[in-house]
Amino acid sequence: MQPAEVIRAGKYVKRKAGTLDMASCKRLILAMAAAAAPLFAPMAAHASLGDTSNHLLDQFASVSHPDAITPEKPIMLPATQHVAAPDESAFQAEVSGFNMPSLPSMAVAELPQPSVEMPLKKLACVEYARARSGLAVFGDAKFWWARAKNLYARLRTPVENSVMVFTATPKMRLGHVAVVTNIVSKREIRVDQANWQNHGEIDRSTPIMDVSAKNDWSKVRVWDIKSGQYGNVYAVSGFIAKNLTRQADAE
Repeated sequence: MQPAEVIRAGKYVKRKAGTLDMASCKRLILAMAAAAAPLFAPMAAHASLGDTSNHLLDQFASVSHPDAITPEKPIMLPATQHVAAPDESAFQAEVSGFNMPSLPSMAVAELPQPSVEMPLKKLACVEYARARSGLAVFGDAKFWWARAKNLYARLRTPVENSVMVFTATPKMRLGHVAVVTNIVSKREIRVDQANWQNHGEIDRSTPIMDVSAKNDWSKVRVWDIKSGQYGNVYAVSGFIAKNLTRQADAE
């Protein structure tokens, strides 16, 4: 069947798309096979040539490369070399003779420098200490030590967040109270306080040094920010702490 017949058969099948005629379909298939046969002939020829060239290449490899891998010649892996485990004793001896550099110690956080703050409203020492500490003690500062009895822990040595009670003197008739913010050493603390300079100001991180003979904080000197040195000696009644278990009083 010629290509023209294939076209005519195809048109016939297209016209009969609803009900395909078996004979027409058979004629179309045979015509297509006959028309396509010349196209596949060169491919078959090339395939046979490829088989021959592959065979020749295999023969060349077997002659020129005696180590070539063939199905009859299995792959030979190199022998595994045994590596001896390291001598742990020698390693430890080497390490022990090496001095590791020492790490720098963690720097202690620097305390804030003494400073003065002027609030919108002038403050008394008692109202500032009460607001900062949460102690429900009222009246002038000179009464705080006695009024804290049986209410809060009264201590002879400072603890953070406790209220330091200064004893009244002729020059400081109402007494004074300050809030302990930092314990620097056995002889030094930092306090926040109000109205120490009688201006209603807030003095922050004020250094206070214990100058008592027995280190019992009965006598102290307060840092004067104006002159940059410690001032006069003041008597201290003790320290009032809110969140500590009540302790028996000395007197």
